[in-house]
Amino acid sequence: MYALLAREARTGVVFRRGPSRQVQLIRWDLREDRFEHGQWFKGRIYERRCDLSPSGRLLVYFAATNRGPYGSWTALSKPPFLTALALWPKGDAWGGGGVFEDERTLLLNHRVGGARDETALAPGFQPPQSLRVRPLGRDAGHGEDAPIDGALRQRDGWRPLDPGEGIARGPSRTALYRFTRPQLTEKTGRDGRRLQALLHTVGGRNTAWYGLDHRVLDHAGQWLVDLPGSDWADWDDGDLVFAQDGCLYRLRERDLAGGAGAARLLHDFRSARFAPLAPTAEAMTF
Repeated sequence: MYALLAREARTGVVFRRGPSRQVQLIRWDLREDRFEHGQWFKGRIYERRCDLSPSGRLLVYFAATNRGPYGSWTALSKPPFLTALALWPKGDAWGGGGVFEDERTLLLNHRVGGARDETALAPGFQPPQSLRVRPLGRDAGHGEDAPIDGALRQRDGWRPLDPGEGIARGPSRTALYRFTRPQLTEKTGRDGRRLQALLHTVGGRNTAWYGLDHRVLDHAGQWLVDLPGSDWADWDDGDLVFAQDGCLYRLRERDLAGGAGAARLLHDFRSARFAPLAPTAEAMTF
């Protein structure tokens, strides 16, 4: 599980994957902790190349089926629907996705010009008049989860503390890369509390692609919360919200000293199964 939180509104989306080639999009009302279960996608959504507009009204996502007609593509939609309002064919897994610079500007991570210009919309789609679309820098269309993942985390307040070391192909073949010293990033919350993400593996087989732990320390460096094997975590208005073992939790700011055991279960997503869902009329227009 992975979540994106809007910058200027108490709303977000959750990507719930499983089985491995099925993903459901869920809209999250963070004020009431209510969930609107949306469309499923049969294929792969690269959640770390996705972004929400500041209001949470629009989602840009990168998806792949590795079959015709496009193989992979970047699309715009209105959560909790994945129905494309605009679609840019990609064809491979290099680059892809985008970043909302603001509510009216999308930076597209596709190659520009040359023999492989990937900025043209698919047939049948019109440029959104209310949205400016520009390339994501000079190297748009290159990399994998980088550069979008790093750019978004930096924008949202995460900072690197330790790049880690000993990256190598996992000898047990359970992961493509394994850190002997974990990569460490941190996001400061209220009263100097620090949420830390520790990356141990990348490319896990039959498990999360990123093998992560999270923990919270107080301003003096004392551990408050330990979240081994958590897929995602972030601050929400002083509270800690996190995903672990197919469930989403909230740990109130006043209860942080009680550790993970004081967290409240918001929703258990483990029993969700694919079901078709037609888009609403509102979801099909900008």
